[in-house]
Amino acid sequence: MSKPSKKKVYGLLAEYDSAAGVFQACEQVRDAGYSAWDSHTPFAVHNLDKAMGLKPSVLPWIVFAMGMTGATCAITLQWWTSTVDYPIIIAGKPYFSWQAFVPVTFELGVLLSAFGAVFGMLGLNRLPMWYHSLFNSERFHRFSDDKFFIAIEARDPKYDPERTRKLLEASGAAHVEEVED
Repeated sequence: MSKPSKKKVYGLLAEYDSAAGVFQACEQVRDAGYSAWDSHTPFAVHNLDKAMGLKPSVLPWIVFAMGMTGATCAITLQWWTSTVDYPIIIAGKPYFSWQAFVPVTFELGVLLSAFGAVFGMLGLNRLPMWYHSLFNSERFHRFSDDKFFIAIEARDPKYDPERTRKLLEASGAAHVEEVED
């Protein structure tokens, strides 16, 4: 005789009809102290990150570090080749004529900045993600069309199925459902 398997719960998914509704609900969820939750909207909602209490991204620092690395590598390589490895006096200029090195330095700085932006964004967003539990919900398929959602994960320390559901319903959710993992 097989034992009945207990379903694993991802969390609660609340559906809202408007951007203003999800904005106010995000403020309420933030104020309630939840930490493992997210909002999903069909378009960017101005200041939603502040309503959610999100910290600034580290991506600008990654881009800056990669740009400086590219520029430093470019200037160092050009200095090394023209003054140490293969010194040649060209048109009476000094070995290290920095003005001639500006275009390559700039371009390598921009190239590595772009790589830092793309791969940093992919890494910070944990992409590509081939599966997410929210795709188990039929209603969630409309998040990129005309509906707004908040998902509170069961791994959140403050998560309690009844209290969390009451919070989401009190915040004006049109529909709240439990999503399986």
